[in-house]
Amino acid sequence: MARELLATVETGPGAVLARERTLPLSAPLAGLFPEGALRRGITVVVRQGAFPGTTSLALALLSGPSAGGSWCAVVGAPDLGLVGAAQLGLDLERLAVVPWPGPKWAVVTAALLEGFDMVLLRPGGHVSNSDARKLEARARERGSVLAVMGDDWPGTADVRLGIVTGCWRGIEDGCGYLWGREVDVVASGRGAATRQRRARTWLGGPLPEPIDAELPVRGLGDTVAAGTRRKPLAGTGREATAGTVLDVDGTVLNVDGTVLDVDGAALDVDIAG
Repeated sequence: MARELLATVETGPGAVLARERTLPLSAPLAGLFPEGALRRGITVVVRQGAFPGTTSLALALLSGPSAGGSWCAVVGAPDLGLVGAAQLGLDLERLAVVPWPGPKWAVVTAALLEGFDMVLLRPGGHVSNSDARKLEARARERGSVLAVMGDDWPGTADVRLGIVTGCWRGIEDGCGYLWGREVDVVASGRGAATRQRRARTWLGGPLPEPIDAELPVRGLGDTVAAGTRRKPLAGTGREATAGTVLDVDGTVLNVDGTVLDVDGAALDVDIAG
């Protein structure tokens, strides 16, 4: 049954012809890759960075191919929010989600690589060298792109991405809503991707004010002046979702990450409720 479904996807109207060598990327991420696009057959690892946002960055990576008409799949991410995925630019009509692949997650991923243009994997346990090599080989053979979330991938990934610094936006005046995250992403790899590349991108809804690309992204413990004007930053978000409120006394509600206090100082909190 699964094979028949994959065969339908491969030959359906949304299938991407094998002669196309690359898949498109959203503009902010294009500069992280040597060809400005995702070359078919490569493996990309999205590492845990110094600032939260690994899942959002991985979904932003999928948003370019998805918006371009490619079929994408996500394996092993039961906490994936489909609303958030749509806001980051993914076409849910061309997205397959396998939240609980079980102990045979490698087999499930290999099958999806046969019929989907791009597969995002969060491994469900220890990854052996053998499994990593087999999945990378399957992606090369089928002309798919394999993206992996996590630090423990033992394979020879072509490109590795990680967020090195960032800040939450939307509450610079001491109150309001979190609109998203402004982050700096670093890419390194092998072959043409050996030279380290760095790009600034936006993860979330549209910004309430312009962003100055010349100002550094602030990190934990830094301060940001209220009302700082910044130039526009291209991103993949479409809509803003009302989120965490920072009360005037500094109380934080429903936050899991780094936020700004009323005086602009960055705090590291892990509070729910």
